[in-house]
Amino acid sequence: MINVRDLPLVSIIIPVYNGANFLEEAIISALKQDYENIEILVINDGSNDAGLTTKILEKYQDKVQIYNKINGGVASALNLGLSKMKGEFFSWLSHDDLYYESKISDNYEAYVTQKNENVIIYSDYLVFSVENPDGYLETMRRIEPSNFRHWLLTNSQLHGCTLFIPKQAFLDCGYFKEELRTTQDYDLWFRMSKRYDFIHQSKCLVKFRIHPNQDSNKLSLIALEECNVFYERATLELSVEEVIRGSETDLKTGLEKMLTNFIHRGWKVASENLSEKLGIPIVTDVSSRASLKQLWRRAIGKLLNTFKI
Repeated sequence: MINVRDLPLVSIIIPVYNGANFLEEAIISALKQDYENIEILVINDGSNDAGLTTKILEKYQDKVQIYNKINGGVASALNLGLSKMKGEFFSWLSHDDLYYESKISDNYEAYVTQKNENVIIYSDYLVFSVENPDGYLETMRRIEPSNFRHWLLTNSQLHGCTLFIPKQAFLDCGYFKEELRTTQDYDLWFRMSKRYDFIHQSKCLVKFRIHPNQDSNKLSLIALEECNVFYERATLELSVEEVIRGSETDLKTGLEKMLTNFIHRGWKVASENLSEKLGIPIVTDVSSRASLKQLWRRAIGKLLNTFKI
């Protein structure tokens, strides 16, 4: 059996803003971890709910570290936690989500098994709500690390609270961008995945709660704008090889699929801007494919220049 003194310290960071409705459940799920060397940091991001969030935090002040700050958004709260944490590993827990008891221990075991320090672990999770308390399982197939950046742009399954990240990854790749309100997570995962291998752990370790007061709902217009900017910029940062490997086809078809994917997911501005910059025709129906050959002949020079083939 591993001695607790031999286990590296893991820091669980819980950012919260006006979270009295679910915060206590999140804290309890963190305290119930069967991994024996953790610290829990709760970052109160300027809650102004008549002291309700503070009242909950006071109940656990002997068991968790509490930091109060002026409201600045999730990214700023996470960054404060990162600056205060003493652990070798970081694990994010949203105030409205829950960990299974073995979340940290299972993540650590998966990390150690890789025998590679430049690894980030992510897992499956359960999606639930008041209307559907039993929820449904969100499972992901294993993605080769070399294809991960392409997958991240064409799939929205990854949940940040399932991640298990070495503190060194933040020192190597930077922290969350505080000017971003809704895409701070995918922006950072995209940056990290250039230097770190994201490895899927086929276990359900997090419960993701759906409710009307989530930032993705309250900040929907900001989210739309930020997503369009992120997906456009990140697509241009992919290499030719990443597009070809990730799409399992040729470059032009792979890019066409990506732009169509963005439109179907609501990132129309990103798709249209990329179409103009790269000279790629956007195909949303079969009848449009007849003219693709001619359009691609005109676009190929621009593609070659943009992707530096």
